[in-house]
Amino acid sequence: MALSGLEIYKLLPRTNCKKCGFQTCLAFAMQLAKKAVSLEKCPFVAEDVRAKLEEASLPAIRCVEFGSGDARLAVGHETVLFRHEEKFFHPTVLGVILEDDLGTAALEEAVAAVNRLRFERVGEVIAVDALALRQKTGSAETFAAFVKAVRARTDRALILMPRSVEALKQALAHVKADKPLVSVTDPSLIDAAAAACKEADVPLAFRARDLDAFSARTRALTGQGLKDIVLDLPEEVAGKRLWQLTQIRRLAIKKADRSLGFPTMAVIEDDDPVRAVCQASTYIVKYASIVLLKTRRAEYILPLLTQRQNIFTDPQKPLQVEPKVYQVGAADKEAPVLITTNFSLTYYTVVGEIEASRVPSHLICVDTEGMSVLTAWAAEKFTPERIADSLSRFKLGEVVAHRNLIIPGYVSMMSGELEDKSGWTIHVGPREASGISSYLKSFCRS
Repeated sequence: MALSGLEIYKLLPRTNCKKCGFQTCLAFAMQLAKKAVSLEKCPFVAEDVRAKLEEASLPAIRCVEFGSGDARLAVGHETVLFRHEEKFFHPTVLGVILEDDLGTAALEEAVAAVNRLRFERVGEVIAVDALALRQKTGSAETFAAFVKAVRARTDRALILMPRSVEALKQALAHVKADKPLVSVTDPSLIDAAAAACKEADVPLAFRARDLDAFSARTRALTGQGLKDIVLDLPEEVAGKRLWQLTQIRRLAIKKADRSLGFPTMAVIEDDDPVRAVCQASTYIVKYASIVLLKTRRAEYILPLLTQRQNIFTDPQKPLQVEPKVYQVGAADKEAPVLITTNFSLTYYTVVGEIEASRVPSHLICVDTEGMSVLTAWAAEKFTPERIADSLSRFKLGEVVAHRNLIIPGYVSMMSGELEDKSGWTIHVGPREASGISSYLKSFCRS
């Protein structure tokens, strides 16, 4: 359970020596409670007190990492139930399941399809993070060869799903340096797999029948020295699995139950891609750290990646682009000038419509702290004063040879005041971005 500032203060030496950089021990304790400073700054903390404070400062849900290099992934270490309370830190890892009965040609095609599941949206690259490799043949040698072949064809993180400890050991011989996540579903394999994972220094995901069984097993595994654990929720109807995910998160964060304070994984076995995507969407929202499914078709994966991107942004810090003048196409001094906010989604939507119009233009993005047009206008961050200041600061008069400015239709009410403050002729554009293409064509003809 996290300690308050006053509870931490009672454990400190209370000498006010200032060696921590703060005027008083109380001020230092308050910063410790907010996790804004390290306990190492205090040179006089007793060892027993240090151990108690370090235990209290551990995250409610352990952070587990797997993969290596650019493919390194982190799951867990979440601190809240609802993103508006703070934010969610580690996006749900989305993985595609491949089985080792694929022939060489089918394997090539399958891995290539997953490698292509990489898209750019609002200036960010979103992609499938991992390949889950499942043993199906029963042969340890076949599984190890399959893992080796996949590793040679992709840079994504790997999740190994062996059916025997021998298959696990042979596979780890090829990819241990890549730090894969190991997943076992057979209860009889857990102890032996845990020993192999501890020796290879890789994390283990295991399955149990219910929360009590998970709790008992994690206590046993951590007692054996294995700390990096993922809870693989058993196959259930979506409603029951959602309940389990929610309870694990709630018990870990609200009740400080360390035995359930681990990342979670949901493996979706449904072969119907529509049903599978619906389940995956539910688990991304609440509260799976890893979601694995069989489909690798872009039309089903992209909506999940988009949903994940939206959920795992900081609600207090919207995605935004640099405020400046952007040239869209071969815009010259006679090209039209449009203005909008620096909210990423707004910017990329408007740019896409300008490009579709085939009318080279200049686009000014005003610094509205990442708010959309109407939100920024209501918050008085997209005002005639701010826009006029941006025109001057960006030296727009040197960029174009005319004095015409197109503003979004939703803020038409500011056109008169903006003309007075800027000295530019204001033209009211369409309300929706979808109308920009036809508007620009008409504007250029007039």
